[in-house]
Amino acid sequence: MPIKLTTPISEEEIRKLKVGDEVLLSGTIVTARDQAHKLMVEERPDFIREYLKDSVIYHCGPVVKKNEDGSWSFVAAGPTTSSREEPYQADVICEYQVRGVIGKGGMGPKTAEGLQKCGAVYFHAVGGAGSLIAKKVKKVKTVFKLEEFGTPEAFWVIEVEDFPVVVTMDSHGNSLHKQILEKSQAKAKELMGL
Repeated sequence: MPIKLTTPISEEEIRKLKVGDEVLLSGTIVTARDQAHKLMVEERPDFIREYLKDSVIYHCGPVVKKNEDGSWSFVAAGPTTSSREEPYQADVICEYQVRGVIGKGGMGPKTAEGLQKCGAVYFHAVGGAGSLIAKKVKKVKTVFKLEEFGTPEAFWVIEVEDFPVVVTMDSHGNSLHKQILEKSQAKAKELMGL
């Protein structure tokens, strides 16, 4: 039975989550990729702070369409490979009190340390399901840096409902990605007779 979580999420709620927990996420979250993360670390802008506190960053470069009334809709919203944000992620989590990061592929030791220290988790979303995930985006609340960064790299502040994710890195130092890598490497060595 999936755990239902709605932003804002307390640190206490996040620290209860364990690797393998299935979560249905609702509430306001923010998309952010390379340029957004670089900006948050180098300039620490305040315009995004209220949307990130006790919320979730989604590594996603969405496909969007502008509606006749001037509002936006997400057409596709699949996850981006998260390892690209490894140099920045822990700093962003702690600086902005982010409680979760959604992406695909997991993240490294620096992020794992940040998750433990500041009380956050890494959620894995299903790759290749961009149009299905877009259906979970109920509303685009606002967008920042659209002209400067372009559509995929802008900060899209969105409202999601029952967005399906799995905790693959928790706030206790556990990482499904690390476990699988270690098992795979051991098996590879065994197969190669090393």
